[in-house]
Amino acid sequence: MKREVDLIVVGAGPGGSWAAKHAAKAGLSVLLLEKDREVGVPVRCAEGVSEKGLRSVISIDTRWIAQVIRGVRFIAPDGTKVDAYPGETGYILNRKLFDAALAEEACQSGAHLYTKANVTGLLMENGRTRGVRLRHIGEEKEIRCSIVIGADGIESRIGRWGGLNTAIAWTEMAACAQMTCCNIDIEPERVELYMGREIAPGGYAWVFPKGPRSANVGLGISGAFNPDKKALDYLKDFVSRRFPNAFAMTIVAGGVPIGRPLRDIVSDGLMLVGDAGRQTNPMSGGGIVNAMIAGELAAKTAAAAIKQGDVSVRKLRAYARDWTREEGRNNYLSYKFKEVISGFSDEDINQTARMLLKIPVEKRNAFNVFKAALIRHPKLVLEARKVFL
Repeated sequence: MKREVDLIVVGAGPGGSWAAKHAAKAGLSVLLLEKDREVGVPVRCAEGVSEKGLRSVISIDTRWIAQVIRGVRFIAPDGTKVDAYPGETGYILNRKLFDAALAEEACQSGAHLYTKANVTGLLMENGRTRGVRLRHIGEEKEIRCSIVIGADGIESRIGRWGGLNTAIAWTEMAACAQMTCCNIDIEPERVELYMGREIAPGGYAWVFPKGPRSANVGLGISGAFNPDKKALDYLKDFVSRRFPNAFAMTIVAGGVPIGRPLRDIVSDGLMLVGDAGRQTNPMSGGGIVNAMIAGELAAKTAAAAIKQGDVSVRKLRAYARDWTREEGRNNYLSYKFKEVISGFSDEDINQTARMLLKIPVEKRNAFNVFKAALIRHPKLVLEARKVFL
């Protein structure tokens, strides 16, 4: 392991690996550090992405596609079922294989990957980030660099150590739990989304097929509702009703940021990517493609800044501006949509479902779904048009 490099990326998830790949391709010496023993493990994700979004950042490799999705079914609290998004394709990934493939691309581009490398602090000089302290297989090390990219997830410490305000209110977090279930009856090419206060207050439950008789089954509940039960208890109740004969092969739980984007994602010598920078979509909680977009943008800015010998916050703000232009504005609008829809009563959701049933199936695209949900908020309907059309 080198004692000094141009760029250190902390976290080998999709955003971190993609940043490392593009920085290495730009000619930087790059160190990619992952605290776990293996990239992609454990999986803390529902693993769903849209085909359009994924193709915008990478060529599809069927080896890391677990299931192709060709439809979405919304289920309202009263049981009303609405099929939507006809003609749109999605994928349920095998994140273990997908994340490993991205890390391999980073290495093939010239980045050096180390697993079991736990970053324990930043090296600071005159308020600027100048490297990291880490523990690698029991050995303490200090590595200097020009820029650190923090891609270390929702629990990120990199931003906080670097002087950024990464605190998030509990009301802007979703508590999520998920089981990978087998021995279940599903339509393998259709995602199911369930809503209602009894199922997931302020959020929704999902069934993401991973094969003919298996699926990621999970839910998220908003901290703003202060529910009496834990997310895992809500999930157990949901699974027992929807899939009484299911076997849970894995169980995971954790938090997902569903608040406003961070005000600052850069400081002197430091940038944040993915969940660390609150770049998940506040409406859906999805963040794979967003993280990869951010990782590439961060790498571009890092390469230019290092080659020009200026890694100040002023220079690195180019990344923040690029992110806002590419996805940040859409994320903020999604946050506004989420704030309205998460406050719906069960009857509001039932009425929206009945309204959607009056629209021909072939016209139930994303915009028309949100238009029906936001019918009492005409200004938001106009903003939804900007996002979806």
